[in-house]
Amino acid sequence: MKTAPTPIAAPPALNTQLLQLCKAGGDVLRLQVLRVLSRDAYSVQELCHILDCRQSGMSHHLKTLTTAGLITKRREGNSLFYRRTYTSSHPSLCELHDALLSSADLMSLSPEQQTRLEQVYVERADRSRAFFAEYAGEFGEQQEQMVAYGVYGQSCLELLRSSQPAGGKLAVEIGPGEGAFLAELSPHYENVVAVDNADAMLTRASAFINQQALNNVSFILGDSRNPDLQENAADCVISNMVLHHVPSPADIFKDAARLLKPGGLFCVTDLCRHDQSWAREACGDLWLGFEPDDLTEWAQANGLQDGPAAYLAQLNGFRVQVRQFVKPDHLYSHTTLSTHQPRSV
Repeated sequence: MKTAPTPIAAPPALNTQLLQLCKAGGDVLRLQVLRVLSRDAYSVQELCHILDCRQSGMSHHLKTLTTAGLITKRREGNSLFYRRTYTSSHPSLCELHDALLSSADLMSLSPEQQTRLEQVYVERADRSRAFFAEYAGEFGEQQEQMVAYGVYGQSCLELLRSSQPAGGKLAVEIGPGEGAFLAELSPHYENVVAVDNADAMLTRASAFINQQALNNVSFILGDSRNPDLQENAADCVISNMVLHHVPSPADIFKDAARLLKPGGLFCVTDLCRHDQSWAREACGDLWLGFEPDDLTEWAQANGLQDGPAAYLAQLNGFRVQVRQFVKPDHLYSHTTLSTHQPRSV
């Protein structure tokens, strides 16, 4: 008579991580935190405001979620921001890790929580708008301290020309700055649309385009959700050095995917993660750059695929990522993919 094989005991570290995951998912508030973090990164103070929780209690829950490997933290200036961790450190627990995040996404925020969530974004956007309204005339000089347009603009243009040599019917630039890249787009696309929520910056870009006598460029005062932007119509969407200024970088990817036609390109240039916090005051930055994986995750979450990329190192310590993402040619659903797919860069 054969005896049953003896089960192989899981490593102690795996057992510990399993228990931590189960513990982390066993509380309603912690699941609400994961639900909120599906959209973006938030500080402790912002999470306390959104979920109406005292800071001492929120800190305890965040520690539990961090220990379980479901969220991670990073410093932005003087504040710590928390965001989801999209892959488990233990391959054997990836399925459970993903299931917890997917289950949290099924939760609905109360109307009051949703209102407070939107208040956070309004406050972030107001800070950004106020900076550009006051310093629009000096912004170019401040930006030069970090990375000059002549450096990243040419790299972005080369990638775009290589991938879309024939141009197209429509190009959309989100946050055109003073308009330099609009002049590069204009000869290759029938229509170019520039959208910016800072009136002062849009005025400067418009003045530049008028000086260049480019008659196929139009301007929209607003953000990337503006209803005047047609869905599934753009051959390319451009976002150069914009993400670190916007309240929700992840939402820019969502909007770009909605605006692009199948086969269209989303071209992104932005700073890699850095620790030079002076940029928050001098340049109105809301975020101190991004890890390349951040952009890849936001792209994948909205059905966009990785394309060509370039990385530019600067002598002043900044590193710039010039990225390109593609909306697949096959039928695209407006329902986005899971926000916790495996990462690939």
